[in-house]
Amino acid sequence: MKMLRIETLEKGWCDKDRVMLHAAFQLLVDFVEKEKPGEIVDWGHDPEHQHAWQEIQALYEWWTRTRPARKDPLEEKGLKRPPIRWKKVPGSDLSQLVDYDRKNYPEYEDAVAQHQRLENEWHDEDQRNFHRLVEVRGFLWT
Repeated sequence: MKMLRIETLEKGWCDKDRVMLHAAFQLLVDFVEKEKPGEIVDWGHDPEHQHAWQEIQALYEWWTRTRPARKDPLEEKGLKRPPIRWKKVPGSDLSQLVDYDRKNYPEYEDAVAQHQRLENEWHDEDQRNFHRLVEVRGFLWT
């Protein structure tokens, strides 16, 4: 039985769309680092192989260096965060989150807005690069 150890995922639950992305790129990392295709494949054989090798190297670089360097503004040290408070919902066993005064946390509000914009950009970037990886899938052999 073959097992794929996905180094970029933490233990615990993870949605399948995220698992699929990380699994595909783990295969790329394993291919580049363990099979050493740069040493044993003639990537200059034809323009198609040359392009595929350029893509493989660019995607590997993006996954291992560029993507991990992303900075989430909500993770900034020293960011003043609003308190989390709950109040009981009358007539039930439920609690409701109490909204905070947004005027007292302008930096946090800016960080939330930046975070949401970046999440969308990063999702689109992940999707584009996942498609690029699928396009060179046929070259991932040694």
